[in-house]
Amino acid sequence: MQQEFRYVYQVYKEGSISKAAKTLYITQPALSIAIQKIEESIGLPLFDRSRHPLELTPAGQIYIDAIEKVKNIDKELEQQIQDIKNLSSGHICMGGSHYLNAYILPEILAQFSKKNPGIELELVEHSAATLSAMLSAHELDLTFSCNEEFMEDFEKFPAFTDYILLAVQEDQEINKAMEKFALTPEDISNGSHLLETCPSVSLEQFREMEYILLSEGNNLHERSMRMFHEAGYEPDVIMENAQLVTAYHLTEHFPAATFVSDRLVRNSQARLKYYKLNYECAEREFYILLPKQNYIPVAVKAFIDYFRENI
Repeated sequence: MQQEFRYVYQVYKEGSISKAAKTLYITQPALSIAIQKIEESIGLPLFDRSRHPLELTPAGQIYIDAIEKVKNIDKELEQQIQDIKNLSSGHICMGGSHYLNAYILPEILAQFSKKNPGIELELVEHSAATLSAMLSAHELDLTFSCNEEFMEDFEKFPAFTDYILLAVQEDQEINKAMEKFALTPEDISNGSHLLETCPSVSLEQFREMEYILLSEGNNLHERSMRMFHEAGYEPDVIMENAQLVTAYHLTEHFPAATFVSDRLVRNSQARLKYYKLNYECAEREFYILLPKQNYIPVAVKAFIDYFRENI
């Protein structure tokens, strides 16, 4: 509290200027002068000096009531700050694509929430461009991206890596010819595709396939077209859509191929065969993005640390 508040409040508590002066470690005359100056500034006496111990005047009672309100605010502020430090309270608003929100975040969010029940979590789902705009406007605390274009204006922390696989409906004849390259969901779950000994394929070997691709503007669309360019042909695209998960499930029912993340495939029962691709851009490094700021909220920092440790 301000010094004048402390002086008046201590006199009120002690009922005596001399006793209050001893508690405050100042001289009695100095405290008397300080109290008089306060009374002069408001134009009314705070204490009835004819009473022993001193009693409050009506103005003094109003003054003390105000001081006690300030004391309570100080106490609440200290408690709230301590709660935030101890992760007893807080709020995190994060944004992600459907792929992130449905397949990457649920388990981690549930575990983090169980560990930190006082932290309120809010999950927003939009396109990468919208999420970038929301982060710039500080409408989000964080989001995720593997798109270098969106990272330039934000603070970033490495989050996780995923690998793009080619998925082909299992009834397609090409799977027989490519049998030694084909991977099952179990292979993906145990990480076989990450081994150097796992054979990879070129899209040249799938030139005659029809494709279901993500629409332009999606990071995976750009990477897919880069791989087709390296393979030296334009794909026969029978359908485009905005969601990775949708393309994945459509391919199960169409005589076509698509590109999927290995994290989407794990424990999948989809009737598809998977192929490791021999292109550098098939490996994607995702980052957690934050607005550029001098201070990272304690709850947000705790989530980033937890995510990186448990992904």
